[in-house]
Amino acid sequence: MPSIPHFTTLGAGPTVVLLHDADGDHLTFAPQVERLAHAGYRAVAWDMPGYGHSAPIEPYGFKGLAASCLALLDALRCPQATLVGHGLGAMVALELAVREPRRVGRLVLCAGGPALDAQAEAAWVQPRLEALERSASMAVLAQTLVPRFVGSGVLPEGVRLAEHALSQVYAGAYRRALQALPTFDRDARTLARLPMPTLLVGGGRDRCTPPEALQALAQVLPDARHLSLPHVGHWPQLEDPDAFDDALLAFLDETRTLH
Repeated sequence: MPSIPHFTTLGAGPTVVLLHDADGDHLTFAPQVERLAHAGYRAVAWDMPGYGHSAPIEPYGFKGLAASCLALLDALRCPQATLVGHGLGAMVALELAVREPRRVGRLVLCAGGPALDAQAEAAWVQPRLEALERSASMAVLAQTLVPRFVGSGVLPEGVRLAEHALSQVYAGAYRRALQALPTFDRDARTLARLPMPTLLVGGGRDRCTPPEALQALAQVLPDARHLSLPHVGHWPQLEDPDAFDDALLAFLDETRTLH
């Protein structure tokens, strides 16, 4: 039985679980936790295994990460939830949806989800691994890396929060998360069987997960829509939180049947 990962929660109502990227921790969804709670949802933001106060897992991979997320849902006594995943967190959300589709009422995939091809791996994983090897600390890495992957219309406070969250990540955990990214192997045939409504949100300037990648995934999933936020890079929820939150809440509020 996986240990229960550390999480923060706010609000009451249908449960929305926020799964962060390799590049940060629960803080990268801080604006959404408050907005969701105010709108009548129970917002839960985890620290992925190995991040924050969450114990690492062995072996490290998407099967174990999905099992940890399921353990969190069980601890919350939540039979079904909406999963909002950013980057690597989007892959974790998809993995759980494939393994336990009855536990996932909706999916929101933010700047992530498709398996990485060689071009995407070169744009996403390699620059981060190289920066990790060069940097004297995670704080230095964050100050170097985040500005490279944001868009031209970024909210300055969003950049600072992304940098702060990444600076708190353990270097060893970050390396393992980056190395796991290319191992996500759910193919189009498998993903095409996912029944739940899905929203895909990305940045028009995201070089890690470009709009065409999310659009292609939206065509694979049976009940999906795609939104691209112009002038936004890899952190839509921090770079343009108002637009991201408006899209998220509109999607969630179409029907409020989750418990």
